[in-house]
Amino acid sequence: MDNLDNIAVSIKDLIVEYKTDDGNVQAVNGVSLHVKKGKTLGIVGETGAGKTTTALAMLRLIPDPPGIVKSGKIFIEGEDIFEKSENEMNKIRGDVVSMIFQDPMTSLNPVLTVGDQIAESISVHQGLGHNESMKKAGEMLELVGIPAYRSGEYPHQFSGGMKQRVGIAIALSCNPHLLIADEPTTALDVTIQAQVLELMKSLREKYETSMIMITHDLGIVAEVCDDVSIMYGGRIIEHGTLEDIFKNTKHPYTEGLFNSLPNLANRTEKLKPIRGLMPDPIRLPSGCVFHPRCLYAQEICKERVPVDTVLSDTHRVSCLAYEEGTGVKVGGGGKIV
Repeated sequence: MDNLDNIAVSIKDLIVEYKTDDGNVQAVNGVSLHVKKGKTLGIVGETGAGKTTTALAMLRLIPDPPGIVKSGKIFIEGEDIFEKSENEMNKIRGDVVSMIFQDPMTSLNPVLTVGDQIAESISVHQGLGHNESMKKAGEMLELVGIPAYRSGEYPHQFSGGMKQRVGIAIALSCNPHLLIADEPTTALDVTIQAQVLELMKSLREKYETSMIMITHDLGIVAEVCDDVSIMYGGRIIEHGTLEDIFKNTKHPYTEGLFNSLPNLANRTEKLKPIRGLMPDPIRLPSGCVFHPRCLYAQEICKERVPVDTVLSDTHRVSCLAYEEGTGVKVGGGGKIV
């Protein structure tokens, strides 16, 4: 792993559970990852994989109760956030690390103007007065393509795409070192998606911001990410550079994600969806968490939890097929060998 001086955020063996009346929800189960300064990491997986919980843990925003961080370390720019007081975390949130939340319809306060909501973060972290904060809020709106005069309007007066732009303006208002974008284009139509992604790319380059892009859309990953972590059942099951994941796919789940994409060259070809559904996080399968849906699963896959196998300096995979002596073979799709 790189020296922490070059790392924006580093997570080691993170385990997060939610205690409910039905049982303990095993949301994150030993996640380890890091993001280099100035780079973008894509975290990809189906709904329920644990992506958002991992992001909330970075900001220490896991709701308690029912959530609890059972173990693990998170370092932001070399400092352990679990050793910080709540006041210290309030200074980090929005200043060092910002988050664009998934649903712009619910992440904005309906009774405050968008200008007030942007200005609040500026006032808290930069110590500016009300007039100066509102002036900068107007500048941030202009930066994301919204006229500054609309800062006096309320969220219901904006379209979904414009609400998401306001969310981006809030997140970037204090020039954070790390930006977490939690499926920022899910609620938007295709045209607006492209505009928002282009805006985020340009702003990231302008401010040299590190970024984590949480998504289930491999097209977005190809557009904006440098590295990719594939997440399933609360675990990182494959990690590599964009080229590693797209051109040298190894894990059967990653293969399934690619096989689920439509073939634009042959539009009559049928999709090959991954069979079955995501596992219930209260009752995760034994052994490899993916084995009930895996085309190549064998008896040993039901019994043994795979460990990370290092394939190269940038590429690792968690699958028994790559561990010596297991006898598991994977293949098919032209990707896994």
